[in-house]
Amino acid sequence: MFALYANTIATAVMVGVIWFVQVVHYPLLAQFGSTQSVAVAEQHQQRTGYVVGLPMLVEGLSTLWLLARRPDGVAVLLPWANAVLLAVALGSTVLVSVPLHAKMALAHNDETGRRLVLTNWPRTIAWTSRLALCGVMLAQLS
Repeated sequence: MFALYANTIATAVMVGVIWFVQVVHYPLLAQFGSTQSVAVAEQHQQRTGYVVGLPMLVEGLSTLWLLARRPDGVAVLLPWANAVLLAVALGSTVLVSVPLHAKMALAHNDETGRRLVLTNWPRTIAWTSRLALCGVMLAQLS
């Protein structure tokens, strides 16, 4: 049961972060002028890990724990669905968002900023869906 609570809390943190990024941060990042965008992109890359590192680690470990030791009362498929959604979020991060940030850190490009906003939606939806599934799993414990 501890794993489910840890997973829910870490996922809730990531949902807050990803919605802030989607609605506020990435749209602003896309609007920076060419003289500022490279410096801002570099700072974004350096500082983001401080915010998301621990919650992502807790999410990953607790997701594995839930797969290995599903709490009594939790439907068999829910931890697996949650793991798939985490794979979507992390895969999108590694394969899409990180390369776009690296591109922005090299040179200003308006299109790259717009692509960051657009391609962040799969992560936003995946993390939000994970939190909903965590809520369903918690409800099944009662």
